[in-house]
Amino acid sequence: MILKELLEGVEIVSATADLEREIPSVCYDSRTARPGSLFVAMTGYAFDGHEFIAQAYQHGACAAVCERPPEGGVPYVQVKNSRRALAVIGANFYGRPADDMTMIGVTGTNGKTTTTYLLKAILEREPGAKVGLIGTNQNMIGAEALPTERTTPESFELQGLFARMRDAGCTHVVMEVSSHALYLDRVYGVRYAAGVFTNLTQDHLDFHKTMEAYCDAKAILFRNCDKGVCNADDPWAGRVTRGADCQIFTFGRGANADLRAEEAELAADHIAFTAVTARERVPVRVNIPGGFMVYNTLGALGAALMLGIPLDRSAAALRDVPHVKGRVEVVPTPGKPYTVLIDYAHTPDGLENVLKSVKGFAKGRTIALFGCGGDRDKTKRPKMGAIAAANADFVVVTTDNPRTESPSAIIADILPGLGGTKTPYVVIEDRVRAIRYCMDSAQPGDVIVLCGKGHETYQEIGQIKYPMDERKIVAGYLSAGK
Repeated sequence: MILKELLEGVEIVSATADLEREIPSVCYDSRTARPGSLFVAMTGYAFDGHEFIAQAYQHGACAAVCERPPEGGVPYVQVKNSRRALAVIGANFYGRPADDMTMIGVTGTNGKTTTTYLLKAILEREPGAKVGLIGTNQNMIGAEALPTERTTPESFELQGLFARMRDAGCTHVVMEVSSHALYLDRVYGVRYAAGVFTNLTQDHLDFHKTMEAYCDAKAILFRNCDKGVCNADDPWAGRVTRGADCQIFTFGRGANADLRAEEAELAADHIAFTAVTARERVPVRVNIPGGFMVYNTLGALGAALMLGIPLDRSAAALRDVPHVKGRVEVVPTPGKPYTVLIDYAHTPDGLENVLKSVKGFAKGRTIALFGCGGDRDKTKRPKMGAIAAANADFVVVTTDNPRTESPSAIIADILPGLGGTKTPYVVIEDRVRAIRYCMDSAQPGDVIVLCGKGHETYQEIGQIKYPMDERKIVAGYLSAGK
């Protein structure tokens, strides 16, 4: 593709590059530049891509897309916003694949992964539909699973993934859209047929700094979709929909929602409720426990309605939906009188939701094992300690992904939240030992909740991800006769 075609839709300030030149590849990491590559220089939080333009040129790049002209006579295209330029260039390079599929985006602090899986299950029941999925657990093209590094890929990789989905015959794409992706323009130019807002609670304040800024990043989704589906019970609903230029459809348990849940039943292995609109009442059952699942299910049902799928048809599809990995996931413990659950709860609200749900059906004690991630918002650490003490009968404080922080320092930030409570707790820094301690200490009827890791099969220490699958840890300890 020639450079002029790649730049279609990009706001150009000036250019010295040959716009008729053929471009075989595009990169934004100078180390991956090849002969003829177009290098896009973006300003990040750790690095400024403009400082690597000369290196990319030495590796063979023929021109740079940048926000300020480079030195040394490197051919360039100066643009107003490099991040947005990369997103548009990516779409053009791959033939604008998102335009050929029905796009559905889900944003919010908690519930994104489960909501996208529920939507995928609903859409796959529709005649002729094939669904691509992009999210935290994995990416999927129909039934084919692909590994993922982040919730929403960088824009150029994202467009490449869209192209793979289009070429594989996908008719729909359901994707988690993180606040980082929205704020950093990874999904710039993508138009969604429907967007879903699940909720907003404290997370990522190391990046966004304030809850208002975090909310405003999420709100970008509703300025880029045809129909918005919003949790009306969330206190941030008004702000997240402010300025939206799309039709807004609300869900919740309050009387004013367009789609609401009535007669909710919460059990140890499922939820059930009656989905109510102005015109109909439909029984719904999903074989995943937790009060928060009511909202995840409502969000999925609401999005399906906005896409023209009748409520009763969606409800029928959800009866057989498989369990989502790492979301209130039951770990087999054959012959043991206790239960082990794995959940991705890594925010104050997520921890409170899962522990309250477990407390509602546990016949014995609710044992919470959790830690907090390093290099992330420190203010939530004592809050999570207090939530664990308030909603569990016994707490084990351990590590999560310490990254470049000291595990003991992270734990020290958590412990003030447990101070002065009557809830017994222990500190076991080594997570494997902590899990084994929970199993050794469990009594008949107890439910052990391993919080924070969810679908992850590693522990990140320093900048290295070491293998750690909690399912294997539990199975291995049981097989050793413990």
